[in-house]
Amino acid sequence: RLTTQSSELRKTLTPLRLFTLPETGGGLNVATHFYYFGGGFEERNGRRKGMGQSDEWKEYLKFARPCMKSQKSTIFVEAPLVKEIEDVCGLAPGLAEAHLERIFNSTGDNSDDATNSDCIYEIRRYQLKLGYDTVPNFLSLYKAGLPSKLSAPGTDPTTALITLLYSEVGQLNEVIELWRHGSTGAMERSRVASRSAQEWRSSIAQIADLATVFTSSIHKPMSFSPLK
Repeated sequence: RLTTQSSELRKTLTPLRLFTLPETGGGLNVATHFYYFGGGFEERNGRRKGMGQSDEWKEYLKFARPCMKSQKSTIFVEAPLVKEIEDVCGLAPGLAEAHLERIFNSTGDNSDDATNSDCIYEIRRYQLKLGYDTVPNFLSLYKAGLPSKLSAPGTDPTTALITLLYSEVGQLNEVIELWRHGSTGAMERSRVASRSAQEWRSSIAQIADLATVFTSSIHKPMSFSPLK
């Protein structure tokens, strides 16, 4: 309740892109939020300074912190393929929203799955082996197979890859896929369809040799989240 009430303040002080709560696939009651700092560390530092100087934000934290058990922050970088493959949205403000609107307009999909009410975000995490070449090799393999997955017959029209990220600060050699689906049914249809994409299957078979852990979790966006 406190976070929802202060959401406009948060969006004024930070470049919030997505705010979710998990439904399944891991720990529950864990708020996950994504921010996009187009200006890199300099912008992030400036934004955080502004938050520290905001009396309204300090007031929010005074009441919200007792509700928190722990906090964690990791800095990720968007993979180059986000800008190189047209069907990947990207987290930059306005890009994902415009991309999703184009998807729905091009398919003429006015079903419930195309609305925000049932949509989910799927966060797929890969923990890769140590090594300087591991992340670049992963990104190369992923890029080679992705177009076949995105275009696989039977893929639900409401499925979209929002972004692909790799860690820069925090637990290193971690890669995150962020997918949006119109519903859990849409997610399952797209998963089944991807199994017929041979280039994707080949890439994943090689990626498996690079990864030590792989997890998938389903999240619901909060009402105030810019991405829904």
